[in-house]
Amino acid sequence: MHLAYPAVLAVLLFCTGLYGVLARRNAILVLMSVELMLNAVNLNLVAFDVWLRDTLHTGQALTLFTIAIAAAEIGIGLAIVLLVYRNSGTSDVDRLRDLADPPPAGQDPMDDSMAAPTDNAADQARRARRQTA
Repeated sequence: MHLAYPAVLAVLLFCTGLYGVLARRNAILVLMSVELMLNAVNLNLVAFDVWLRDTLHTGQALTLFTIAIAAAEIGIGLAIVLLVYRNSGTSDVDRLRDLADPPPAGQDPMDDSMAAPTDNAADQARRARRQTA
């Protein structure tokens, strides 16, 4: 068996999955695309294991671990997607920002400059001056 056939198929699967992760906005489709990428990796592991004629079958053992990790990822990912859908009514990835705490009063919701506040003396002095002004 030539190594080129499964390698080309794995590249096509991986590129399809990568396109799905980057282009899709539905969380379920993003998870399915991640699964496609993991299956491309599994195909490469098994193909190289057969091509190298490894007596320990390391590629196949790693494939089993990857399948177990993918199953756990899908279980946790679907649970998160279902909770997001239950709370917001949509599974759109772009609207996941709505899950964050609302910004303080008077702050622009798109302004991330105060995302990680610091509590040093200079910042406290600036805040006190702004409040008095």
